[in-house]
Amino acid sequence: MKLFRFFAVGMLFGIVLTKAEAVSWYRIYEMFMFQSFHMYGIIGVAVFTGVCGLMLIKKKGIKDYKGMPIEILDKEKGFVRYIAGGFLFGLGWALVGSCPGPIFILLGAGVPAVAIVLFGALLGTFVYGMIKDKLPH
Repeated sequence: MKLFRFFAVGMLFGIVLTKAEAVSWYRIYEMFMFQSFHMYGIIGVAVFTGVCGLMLIKKKGIKDYKGMPIEILDKEKGFVRYIAGGFLFGLGWALVGSCPGPIFILLGAGVPAVAIVLFGALLGTFVYGMIKDKLPH
């Protein structure tokens, strides 16, 4: 019961993304083909909301759900790894038509083929975890 509020927020997030058509393969295709502003608008609102949220957390000293202070660490310096990571993320997103959040939403909406995408995402995360110490970052 303790985690119910997180489950409820996740359900609400899934409903909002579904109603906004952010999980639609066609909307994602339109975005990557530069045919529609729809997804760029959603991403822009998300970035703006995140920036405002981080500013609020820092300014007001908001604590997490356990009462501990939220510590926001600065990103490490680097350029190539962020470009390479962004490129791989975008390539995967374009190939499967879904970023990580909507994978679960699409599964919940009854799209069983997305289970293959989830398996691939989990496998890629596992492989990265195994080799990350050997990578130049």
